[in-house]
Amino acid sequence: MSSKTESVQHQAVLTDEVTPLPAHRRPAPGPITILPRPEPAFSRAVEAAGGTVTELSGETRGLIWLDYGRADELRATLHAYPGIGWVQLPWAGVDAFSGVLAGLDRPDLLWTSAKGAYAQPVAEHALALTLALLRVLPKRARAEGWSTLSEGRSLYGLNVTIIGAGGIARELIRLLAPFGTHVTVVRRSTEPVPGAAQTVVTDALSGVLQTSDVVVVAAALTGGTRHLIGRAELELMRPETVLVNIARGPLVDTDALVAALAAGTIAGAALDVTDPEPLPQGHPLWAEARCLITPHSADTPEMTAPLLAERIRLNVGAFLADGRYVGVVDPQIGY
Repeated sequence: MSSKTESVQHQAVLTDEVTPLPAHRRPAPGPITILPRPEPAFSRAVEAAGGTVTELSGETRGLIWLDYGRADELRATLHAYPGIGWVQLPWAGVDAFSGVLAGLDRPDLLWTSAKGAYAQPVAEHALALTLALLRVLPKRARAEGWSTLSEGRSLYGLNVTIIGAGGIARELIRLLAPFGTHVTVVRRSTEPVPGAAQTVVTDALSGVLQTSDVVVVAAALTGGTRHLIGRAELELMRPETVLVNIARGPLVDTDALVAALAAGTIAGAALDVTDPEPLPQGHPLWAEARCLITPHSADTPEMTAPLLAERIRLNVGAFLADGRYVGVVDPQIGY
């Protein structure tokens, strides 16, 4: 006889990273509007925290923006309704709204994002892509006959470099633990990341790339991180190195990557994000045997909806009561 058990659900990784705001910095509480259109699951999350969902009006004080774009519409809304003091964005990365964050003259406006909320499914995808590259699955999937060439590497004991120190990096470190990997985290500061063997600043990236077996890009896209992996960085990697990008496409110079793969500078690349995105039909990367591409599918709406709903519930509670927000965005640094 078998017994049915409840499925395990994803959980947000950075819910313990709370930013308590002093009273003078807290936005005035009040009615909350969900745009561009209300969604029942997110309305319920607002109400579960004691909030009230209303149509957009001069009384609106909190705004939950559910579209992953339409930045101009968001900017216009905030201009037209200056009483809004808090905005919850739907993505972990906020680069799609960088122009609004930097250009809106509202230093009092509080922004929160979903950073850390989707880390588990994205880190799971990063691990899957890493294993696929090491086991030469892109080539195997394209094969039309039985190969007698012995190829493939084990993840056990390899040097893994993770660029970025957010929720994805932390969850990936946890998933890598059974493989006994040596993890180096590259971030803006040297503050240690739990589980990593070492943490270095971005200026030290060139040094660690030379000894990396796996490089995972999990950083935020800002003005300073565009093409963080370019021709020079790819040339520093060894022919056995594999590159995984599950963050944002422009973090990797696409033309440089095409050239590196064609020349065998690195062993392979797996991309869940591309530049441009979507990657056009006929692009050289589609035909590159060393490249595996997934269509920005590290997480799906079914995975993210309950995670975003929980983030909304937590931040509505902060908005209405104690000011302890999760995922506060610094407009100056862009995440």
